[in-house]
Amino acid sequence: MSSTDTGKASEWQTEEIQKEIHNTDYNKIYNTGSNEEQQNPDEDHKGVPAGHALIAMSGGVDSSVAAMLMCKAGYECIGVTMKLYDNEDVGLSKNHTCCTLDDVEDARIVAHQLGMRFYVMNFKEDFSHQVIDRFVDAYERGDTPNPCIDCNRYMKFAKLYDRAKAVGFGTIVTGHYARVEYDEEKGRWLLKKARNLAKDQSYVLYFMTQDQLAHTRLPLGEYADKEKVRELAEEYHFVNARKHDSQDICFVPDGNYGDFIERRTGKKYESGDFVDQQGHVLGQHKGLLRYTIGQRKGLGLALPAPLYVRRKDMAKNQVILSPEKDLYTKELLAKDFNWISCEPPKEPIKVTAKTRYRAKEAPAMAQALPDGTVKVVFEEPVRAVTGGQAVVLYDEDVVVGGGTILG
Repeated sequence: MSSTDTGKASEWQTEEIQKEIHNTDYNKIYNTGSNEEQQNPDEDHKGVPAGHALIAMSGGVDSSVAAMLMCKAGYECIGVTMKLYDNEDVGLSKNHTCCTLDDVEDARIVAHQLGMRFYVMNFKEDFSHQVIDRFVDAYERGDTPNPCIDCNRYMKFAKLYDRAKAVGFGTIVTGHYARVEYDEEKGRWLLKKARNLAKDQSYVLYFMTQDQLAHTRLPLGEYADKEKVRELAEEYHFVNARKHDSQDICFVPDGNYGDFIERRTGKKYESGDFVDQQGHVLGQHKGLLRYTIGQRKGLGLALPAPLYVRRKDMAKNQVILSPEKDLYTKELLAKDFNWISCEPPKEPIKVTAKTRYRAKEAPAMAQALPDGTVKVVFEEPVRAVTGGQAVVLYDEDVVVGGGTILG
């Protein structure tokens, strides 16, 4: 393919892409091939249908290289970009760099280069309910959610996976940095950390079921260096080979959750008191949902010594501040827990645990309780354990399981 073909998009490509995006009949998602293909899928290990893979393509370099690797492995691949929202619906400009026509265009060009069929699927209603509404509800009850986990859980590995199954495609593929392996001795599928620990995303996949793991391929998990992934993209002249990685929550790119939620709900969240642990008023906050546990910056207070958000009292509409030393705790409870590498253990087990995506793992003991919750007790106190975030347990590079921290 010439350099002209591999540029951002030729004039005819741009016109055709925009026309198709705006005129997509989302009720006719895609043509899956002959009935014979659907009734007689190829078989992979453990009876898992193989040979046909649906690739979740965001327009970024990672999912593009994942698609290329699956094509090279001999799979018949279909590329899919999920339409999750319109920028105007969440108060963003049309030029916002996530989920724009440019992202769809980049994914489509890569799919075309690889000889793959490509489609845009409309999941706006599901995303609004399963991700954005959950995000808003969590902040309103005083938690700090991770919407990227919900997006993976309810969109990529639920809605998209259901579509793949419905048309007889036995494999779903994403550009996540993690690994999936089958443990013959345990008879279980395992979720493991990526070889590239700096890019590891196993934390945001802790919810995956045995069935989902059995039908998922994560080709980038074996790559120890992100630069090698970009080099592969350059070898194939992908237009997004040097595209920047997305860092922010896609529908709140400026990080101003408070303004977003007020626009979304039409509510004005009342100001109230900042207080210290003795109840002394230190100033006025701008609404409880604008603060999270461990926060110091952005409080708007002139204090003689640094203070941090320790907790939020929803009943009194107060933000309680404390010195940093009082942010540390030795235990937590987690709900909605998903055990991956084992059934819920009858006795406490030794693990390492992460309480935030960027947090360091900390040695701990985990105990499955009769009500389904899990108690995690750390060897040493950990900082700013926050309700609504995920706690993920590891045994070296294996994800033991994970759940949502109770506030």
